[in-house]
Amino acid sequence: MDLQPYTPGALPRHLAGREREIRRIRRALAPVVAYGEFAGAPTVFHAVRGLGKTSLLRHAQREAEALGFVTAWVACAKATPYLPDLEAAVQEGLARTALTESPGSWSAGRRTLGGELGLPGLKVTAQVESEARDESAPEASVAAVQRHLHDAAAHVRASGGAGLVLFVDEWHAGRERDTSVLLNAVQGLGGRPEENPLAVVGAGLPSVVGALTRAATFAERTAWVRLHPLDPDPSRELVLEPAAELGVGWDPAALDLVALQAGGHPYFLQLIASHAWDAADPSRGDTVTADHVEQGLLGVRDQVTEMYEARWQAASPAERRFIVAMAGIGEPVVPRGEIARILGVASQKLGVPRDRLIDKGIIEEAGRGRLRFTLPGFGAYVMDRGHEGT
Repeated sequence: MDLQPYTPGALPRHLAGREREIRRIRRALAPVVAYGEFAGAPTVFHAVRGLGKTSLLRHAQREAEALGFVTAWVACAKATPYLPDLEAAVQEGLARTALTESPGSWSAGRRTLGGELGLPGLKVTAQVESEARDESAPEASVAAVQRHLHDAAAHVRASGGAGLVLFVDEWHAGRERDTSVLLNAVQGLGGRPEENPLAVVGAGLPSVVGALTRAATFAERTAWVRLHPLDPDPSRELVLEPAAELGVGWDPAALDLVALQAGGHPYFLQLIASHAWDAADPSRGDTVTADHVEQGLLGVRDQVTEMYEARWQAASPAERRFIVAMAGIGEPVVPRGEIARILGVASQKLGVPRDRLIDKGIIEEAGRGRLRFTLPGFGAYVMDRGHEGT
């Protein structure tokens, strides 16, 4: 069968194991739907790469739109202003739902994509295909952003919609100035909850917690939600359901092997299942077996090795020594004190390389004073390659 039901690196066809997180978002949106009220502090999901943050937000975006919300999506990029993109996304959301005749500050020149959009003093020409930004324009003010978000959200509600939801992906990478403006504007809207039917949902790497609180100290009151690896049952479901839609089954032993090898990592589940599917080349009524998974793992290892090598190359010499010490312990979860003992330093001296490795998404915290690698198998790769470059 030429059709491939798995999508490693892209949005999955089936979301599994995130029911609790979806309920969190539904609860955040509930007062907006029921009363037209401000949803409160942003809900922000954080996890290392590959655990499905973007997939979760896209699922939530579809649910929000089904509830009558206008949604605006922006993905932040390092050191790049994102408020112009957010403004354009709000306008595009209004355009998609035919709510482009906004009142007040939404001027006639901002009513269609392709016109000049933007907050006062901050211009962006938005096109469906591309955007060109005036980098020399003055910064947007908190008051301007607050006014425009209020006008958009209130207009949606007055026109029969539920309200406005902002989705901010990769928020850890957002420019601090823009994050400060946005958070202060949203905080201000909360002063009149009955007039601002608005919610904010975001996602980022674990460093997003520090990024937002540096931008605005009150962001510590954000509703932080950490995403964890999937349990075995939803891991199997994520693999089984897309195949079942095509009339193809999976042997229970094959599902167990995929779940074991992926370690609850959604990207790895998609990657391993994809290679196993290619090895099986099934037709409707066929079954993917453990032998197919074993064959597929050969291709997976080649691809994953490139990912491991990229992470190794991204680490500084000091960070590599930290990685080697951590890998040498040989356990999935490693006490920080044990790493310090191997390196012959005090535990508090590990703060800088640890934080940098967390920011790079190479390791993550696994409880107080405990760490683990974010990619399954990375520790074994480090030990196999030797201590080159340390």
